Amino acid sequence: MSVQIDLKNIDVEFDGNKAVNDVSLQVEKGDIYGIIGFSGAGKSTLVRTINLLQEPSNGSVTVNGTELFANHHQTISNRKLQDERKKIGMIFQHFNLLNEATVIENVAFALKHAKLKDNELEKRALHLLDLVGLKEFADSYPAQLSGGQQQRVAIARALANEPDILISDEATSALDPKTTNQILDLLYKLNKELKLTVVLITHEMDAVKRVANKIAVMENGKIVEHGNLREVYLHPQNELTKQFVGGALEAQHILNTYHFDALTDNEELYQLVYKIDDVTKSIVADLDEALDTKSSILYGNVEVLSGEAIGTLAVLLNLDQDKQKTAIKFLEDKNVVVTKLNKGVLTND
Repeated sequence: MSVQIDLKNIDVEFDGNKAVNDVSLQVEKGDIYGIIGFSGAGKSTLVRTINLLQEPSNGSVTVNGTELFANHHQTISNRKLQDERKKIGMIFQHFNLLNEATVIENVAFALKHAKLKDNELEKRALHLLDLVGLKEFADSYPAQLSGGQQQRVAIARALANEPDILISDEATSALDPKTTNQILDLLYKLNKELKLTVVLITHEMDAVKRVANKIAVMENGKIVEHGNLREVYLHPQNELTKQFVGGALEAQHILNTYHFDALTDNEELYQLVYKIDDVTKSIVADLDEALDTKSSILYGNVEVLSGEAIGTLAVLLNLDQDKQKTAIKFLEDKNVVVTKLNKGVLTND
């Protein structure tokens, strides 16, 4: 895969404060790259540097092989920048549709500089509406549509100039969970069918887990962890990442009600994470059978990461230290990632 978006040492400073601090990020062609963090982490500011809607204070920006910014200034002409921006579609939390225009007119508005004849313009706009499943609503007005349908119109409009990159900046934040999943599934479909690179900005880990193949976690203007989604999910290193991945917040909320202080010397709590396809039956039943013991399951969940089912269990093992090590090796030999659980925090064993 070739690098399509290359951000190097990006700083963005406002009134002496760095909203983005020395961030480097590479997005390859065909990625759905999730950038996650809480409000104020710098996610939106960072992605706005991709098309120079926000100029960095420092660093370089290269998109589709063209350097847009370096050495504190824009490195291409404004006309060339406008051409490059057409290759980068954007959708936002607020749909920003023209309320007095029909759905098809909203999409066609993005093509006003395309030098198309009226019949070609209509054909192109209808094709885009068909792509997002709204062709039959072409003559409707935004107020007649649901929030999810309005976001689909916004997506169709963002695709009008046939971009090869689509930036989704908290585009599902205002939608209910069912509609959110429908929009995410649409982005996944567009990624596959149009070979569209998607940069997904969100504070919701469920959105990233549903469609992304790569992830970056931002905090206080910095990327604190990044990589392949599955690897980050299975082996989170940063404390913030541990809050986001693996259902850890829900699991820890449950586990924090457990009386850790009452554990005996031979009792330990572990988180087990594994691909469902790797396990033919209950992994805990396998363990109990192999070691002639009885484990207790305190928490269980199944996540879907880009179409791959991943199981998560919190298990109490009552074994002496030697058998604890034997149990861990048994699990790891079956491609289970084992992490010791302490009260309120996950720590690598």
